Amino acid sequence: MIYSRLRLPWKQLERGQGFFVPCLDFEKMREYGLVKAVSMRILDAHAIPGIKDGVVGVWFFRKPAQPRPDAPPR
Repeated sequence: MIYSRLRLPWKQLERGQGFFVPCLDFEKMREYGLVKAVSMRILDAHAIPGIKDGVVGVWFFRKPAQPRPDAPPR
């Protein structure tokens, strides 16, 4: 598969959101997706291989923002 044709929605993703990419080669897809995220300066990106609705692939997501312990309560 030619990964360079894939358009991963990293720019539209906010913290706490994710997307699933069906694939057979988990490691290559995981590496490609994380390299794309870092090239877009998204440093909190993570990837987990898994199964969704009976289809194997990789789940990419951004971790939700953690509240700072020194921040005043809202």
